[in-house]
Amino acid sequence: MATQVVILAAGMGSRLGRSLPKPLTELSDGRSIMRQQFDNIEHAFGTEAHVTIVVGYKLEHIIEAFPQASFVYNEEYDQTNTSKSLLRALQASGTGGVLWMNGDVVFDPAVLDRAHAMVERDQSFVTVNTSQVSDEEVKYTTDDEGYIRELSKTVAGGLGEAVGINFISSAHKAILVRHLARVNDQDYFERGIELAIEKNGLLVEPLDISDFYAVEVDFAEDLERANLFV
Repeated sequence: MATQVVILAAGMGSRLGRSLPKPLTELSDGRSIMRQQFDNIEHAFGTEAHVTIVVGYKLEHIIEAFPQASFVYNEEYDQTNTSKSLLRALQASGTGGVLWMNGDVVFDPAVLDRAHAMVERDQSFVTVNTSQVSDEEVKYTTDDEGYIRELSKTVAGGLGEAVGINFISSAHKAILVRHLARVNDQDYFERGIELAIEKNGLLVEPLDISDFYAVEVDFAEDLERANLFV
């Protein structure tokens, strides 16, 4: 079965101060952020991977740039957060697990090489970076068995940061959908994962990719840092 991949790209990305959707921001190697994501997906999963993009803000530009993808429209992109974009994508997905990523992450192709084995094993995971723990980022803790216990920006004593590349298994997908539907419109998708862990005992592994680069581009300085790697 072809790997199902979702890219969340509905938001306005106003903090970067660009007129086009943030995933179309050009990198120093001439590719857009989303183009390097597509290249990385193809590198790890081949051309048969099925990519769905959740669109909203100025969607026509993304649709024109990536006509080979499927699209899910978050018509409330200016009123909701990533929890509702992911909800729409999972509801539209086929049978099987789903790998998803934020549309503004610039990352080493080797990240998905490492993730590939867990996707094949159908094991839910959240990619993490343990080399830094910034207050404004989504952080995590683990339980005694090493699975994710807490996952939010308000976590105290975080072990690292969530990178924004994740996988929900076929067995867990319906549970996550249920919790994403219940969370507040302004919640990030991590809140749905956290609730699924708390209420249903979901086993989500932290996948450490600290030895690779992964930069979520929110501000101009993030873009400068990402351009050092590509």
